[in-house]
Amino acid sequence: MESISEIYRIGTGPSSSHTMGPRKAAQLFKESVPQAVRFNVDLYGSLAATGKGHLTDKALEDVLSPAGEVTINWLADTVLDYHTNGMKFTAYDKDGNVLSEKIVFSVGGGKIVWQDEIESGESSVKSIYPMKRISDILEWCEKTGRTYWEYVDDCEGEWIWDYLHEVWEVMKAAVERGLEAEGVLPGGLGVRRKAVSYYMKASGYSSSLKSRGLVYSYALAVSEENASGGMIVTAPTCGSCGVLPAVLYHLYLSRGFSEKRILRALATAGIFGNVVKTNASISGAEVGCQGEVGVACAMAAAAASQLFGGSPAQIEYAAEMGLEHHLGLTCDPVCGLVQIPCIERNAYAAARALDSNLYASFSDGVHSVSFDRVVSVMKQTGHDLPSVYKETSQGGLAAIE
Repeated sequence: MESISEIYRIGTGPSSSHTMGPRKAAQLFKESVPQAVRFNVDLYGSLAATGKGHLTDKALEDVLSPAGEVTINWLADTVLDYHTNGMKFTAYDKDGNVLSEKIVFSVGGGKIVWQDEIESGESSVKSIYPMKRISDILEWCEKTGRTYWEYVDDCEGEWIWDYLHEVWEVMKAAVERGLEAEGVLPGGLGVRRKAVSYYMKASGYSSSLKSRGLVYSYALAVSEENASGGMIVTAPTCGSCGVLPAVLYHLYLSRGFSEKRILRALATAGIFGNVVKTNASISGAEVGCQGEVGVACAMAAAAASQLFGGSPAQIEYAAEMGLEHHLGLTCDPVCGLVQIPCIERNAYAAARALDSNLYASFSDGVHSVSFDRVVSVMKQTGHDLPSVYKETSQGGLAAIE
């Protein structure tokens, strides 16, 4: 299992798989053919179906156009075998000769996989975690008397804390920028930013309702920043980037938790997201929104439980509920934009994460369905979902006119 830094990627929205991944692939391809003067990019499956709404073309052109002419072909009806988010880059010299041709897949969370790696069986992924199931890590915790963040520390080393500090700073900044911003989000749907109004209205309620309203506002703030192409952290994706920051920011301010404890909570959340990414998927185009907002909810629930002193078993239970109760959630963005229903789902999932922690805290952590079992079911459920409900804008809410 690779570093949790792969779960927490710092970059600009609105989509980790449709914007960040293609941008990274284009950059690497361009660097491999410095003599190229023209580029052709074929986008397949989900990348073609919702790429314009996710600014895929803009990401590609921003990288490639300084080097030469760029042609983009949208082939939504063609899905390559490995993943629905496929791309083919072709580079030409000044005489029109093909210099290089590469197929690459954007598999979620900003991660890309080259066809060459798949065919050779060689992976560029550096595995640093010997255990890739929560049940095994939980057993380690119970045997050693230690907890999840300490397992992260053992496997990653000291450097991870500096990186998580940077992650936390970007998350806080996204919340605070989003609370100050007003106006209509780009894309043509006419969706107004709501974070500031939720934040102001929350102040007029009693403590419990105020708390919930603030959580909503923080999640909306980050998600609206993402929809505007602002700087955010994938957690585990751009489309679900508002859930974890909302929970952590709220608890940081309202409960006075130190930054050190927040970073430990981020480490714990990262392990749960990493397990899902390794054993299932965090790609909405592959398994639906359960792999994005559902996983984000699980991560935030684990983080909250960590902060409130939950045992390893209670933390696992909180995360399990956060994911289980999002099973079957479809990815059906209206007009391919990361706005409706994505932004609202982030706010709702942040509240659910806190509820999952509360429910688990009343228990001893013993329950019937393990987190690993839910991950397995989520993967199967995602594969069983019709393709129209997996980031194609052809079904569900996206099909309503």
